[in-house]
Amino acid sequence: MRTAIALGSNLGDRLASLRAGRDSVMRIPGVAMPLKCSPVYETEPVGTGRDCRPFLNAVIEVEYTRAPDELLRSLQSIERQMGRPSRHPPNAPRTLDLDILYIGDFSLSSGAIIIPHPRMHERRFVLQPLAEIRPALILPGQTEPVAALLAKLADTSSVDLFAGEW
Repeated sequence: MRTAIALGSNLGDRLASLRAGRDSVMRIPGVAMPLKCSPVYETEPVGTGRDCRPFLNAVIEVEYTRAPDELLRSLQSIERQMGRPSRHPPNAPRTLDLDILYIGDFSLSSGAIIIPHPRMHERRFVLQPLAEIRPALILPGQTEPVAALLAKLADTSSVDLFAGEW
């Protein structure tokens, strides 16, 4: 199924971390070559302290053939390998953050995983890169396409193009 993963980093060499994260995702069993890869955006931190460095954010869409909980465990393993502790405060600075945005039209809500991501339609740093690769996509649980959600978004945080190719 078409699966979108958001990548974010605001510590160290942020672009190198996104590249390493993307490359690691591509080695997860059940993941096929990316169907789409957004540009990278530099984004204002949301829900963090004032001294937090800006993030780099991107979205990739891949074909995924296994169970969602397997993907979550694999993404969390990649985050730990990249230096993110398994226990961390919400919105803490990180070398790499990997979030499942959607897996086809699949919906799941359990203690460890919620699919589709419950706040992606409220976050400019997710919708902007997603709109670059899937502007007409109607997300599970939404009635309007990604481009329309982005256009009417109340979030005014800064999201600036950083790198078209990465």
